[in-house]
Amino acid sequence: MIELEGVPELIDPVMVAAFEGWNDAGDAASTAVAHLEREFKGEVFAALDAEDYYDFQVNRPTVFMDGGVRKITWPTTRLSVVRVGGDKPRDLVLVRGIEPSMRWRSFCNELLGFAHELGVELVVILGALLGDTPHTRPVPVSGVTSDADLAQRMDLEETKYEGPTGIVGVLQEACAHAGVPAVSLWAAVPHYVSQPPNPKATLALLNRLEDLLDLRIPQGELPEDARAWQVGVDQLAAEDSEVAEYVQTLEEARDTAELPEASGEAIAREFERYLRRRDVGPPGGKQRPPAGGGGPREDDEDGSED
Repeated sequence: MIELEGVPELIDPVMVAAFEGWNDAGDAASTAVAHLEREFKGEVFAALDAEDYYDFQVNRPTVFMDGGVRKITWPTTRLSVVRVGGDKPRDLVLVRGIEPSMRWRSFCNELLGFAHELGVELVVILGALLGDTPHTRPVPVSGVTSDADLAQRMDLEETKYEGPTGIVGVLQEACAHAGVPAVSLWAAVPHYVSQPPNPKATLALLNRLEDLLDLRIPQGELPEDARAWQVGVDQLAAEDSEVAEYVQTLEEARDTAELPEASGEAIAREFERYLRRRDVGPPGGKQRPPAGGGGPREDDEDGSED
């Protein structure tokens, strides 16, 4: 770990992590954490040593000019902290990076060591996968955990997945073995429009994170971007009769599978979110500064895995 500044003192901290790569269809998960950093003005306070975990022929460094000086940015995973305000302020430790090329166990242990040092009480890992879901319907987001007690307490699914996994699955299991409560939130991205960005899936992940942690996240331009994205996909589908027919088939399957109880729960969650957004005052309060790629398909690693 390369510490860029001193470790901050945090209030009820929750670690929220996302990684570019196989677990990040449409860049939905990594963009969600980037949105949190931007809206709450997060500042990076630590980073992992890129030499330890990345193959630079797979994830190449980039060169840029800074005031006439040539510099290199190395692919890595960085940590920042933001303060979410309200009646009960709390801190989010944001972890954003790239799925490592090697030494996954050491990678997870290093992140968990920092979580322990910061007093993190819960780890939430965001992911996105490719699925047979229509772009015209709300983005399905599943919340899963390996902890049976946590599943019951937070109304989550207990994972039963078996099969190939990515860094999201490995980090969740590392948390379980270390005794750290951990949850994974998975957004399903339509496989026929998988190229990034997917602001609709990003917004769905942030909404579910709001519900899970009972906090308010400013949405910024995401709702408008999500509407524009859907209009654009609608236009593309309308130009291809086979795609339009396929989308209609997915819509019918989705509508048939949804139960009235599920719709009622969704309405209740949306109403609770609306009430949170009516709160008077700034959306996030002040941050406490530090003291000193395409994803898996549902049949590879679905929402029941992590």
